[in-house]
Amino acid sequence: MPIVDVEIVLKTDETIPNKMVSELADQLGEIFGSPKNGTWVKVYGIAERLYAENGGKQEDVNPVFVSVLKASLPASEEIQSEIDAIVEAIANICKRDSAVVHVIYWPAGKGRVAFGGKIVA
Repeated sequence: MPIVDVEIVLKTDETIPNKMVSELADQLGEIFGSPKNGTWVKVYGIAERLYAENGGKQEDVNPVFVSVLKASLPASEEIQSEIDAIVEAIANICKRDSAVVHVIYWPAGKGRVAFGGKIVA
C-alpha cells in the first residue's frame, strides 16, 4: 500500500525526467518489499522561487521532501534503516545530497484509508 509523495525543489531550468518517476517507484517498492503495483509514487516539482527558509535560503540548496503513507509503520528498531534506504535512493535518483532529503512518515493508514471505498484492514 505505500503511497509516497516526493516534492523536489527544482534548480533553475531543472525539469523532472519521465524516467525518474518510474525509477523512484521501483526503488521504493523494493525497499518496502511491495508486490508489483503495490507502491504508488507521485512526484511534484516546486519552483525555486516558491521555496524559502527563515533567515534566507542558502545558495544551491534544493531539498527534497518525501512523505510516506503505509498501512502500518515499521517497528521502531527498523524505521531508521528504512529511512536510510529511502534517503539513499531518493538522493541518487534525484541527484541531490542526502543531507537535503527529508522524510516524513504519516500515521499508519490501517483503519483510516480507503481504496475504491474499501478501508485498509
